[in-house]
Amino acid sequence: MFDLDGTLVNTLADIAAGTNHALAQQGRPTLSTHRIRELIGNGARRLFEDALGQHHLHLTDQCLAIYEQYFSEHGSDSICLYPGIEQLLDELADRGLSLAVLSNKPDFAVRQVMDAFFDKWPFVAAHGHFDGIGLKPDPTTALQIATNTRIDTGQWLYLGDTEVDMQTARAAGMHAVGVLWGFRNETELRDAGGQTLIAHPLQVLDLL
Repeated sequence: MFDLDGTLVNTLADIAAGTNHALAQQGRPTLSTHRIRELIGNGARRLFEDALGQHHLHLTDQCLAIYEQYFSEHGSDSICLYPGIEQLLDELADRGLSLAVLSNKPDFAVRQVMDAFFDKWPFVAAHGHFDGIGLKPDPTTALQIATNTRIDTGQWLYLGDTEVDMQTARAAGMHAVGVLWGFRNETELRDAGGQTLIAHPLQVLDLL
């Protein structure tokens, strides 16, 4: 099971562009790409709450609407798979392993990315966030994927690049694999419960 942004695909440029477009439309200062990188991982609403600050939280809904419209048109402009991801997915698919994606990205945006970049691999599930289901680290959706596939949670590796991903994996009883090519550093991943850290996607094969 994979996180999406920062794990399978590098979406930082598009997220930064969409975030700053929404902030500018609401008359708020834009942020550096480095700062936006630090805010990614807890869903779009939390991103804008943090970006706007306590005194401008009333603009959150407007920013979200602008951001989602921007993403529907430009959300894949600069996306690319991280080096080694294609080879990893080829190998995992050849071995007949179940593949899934669980992201805090809005569900429509997850589907957009999956349709554009991952249709050649047999993912059994690909879920983003939608109303009524808790954001990661709430393990509800991860557990539902395990139930639907009839694969015990202890048999899953969960790969992610943020502390939220490590917490999700541990809460779901899955093996937490922190990837070092994403949006957070080794210390944050270890402190959040990462059980194995990898520097290249093909190192996943050593864990099987």
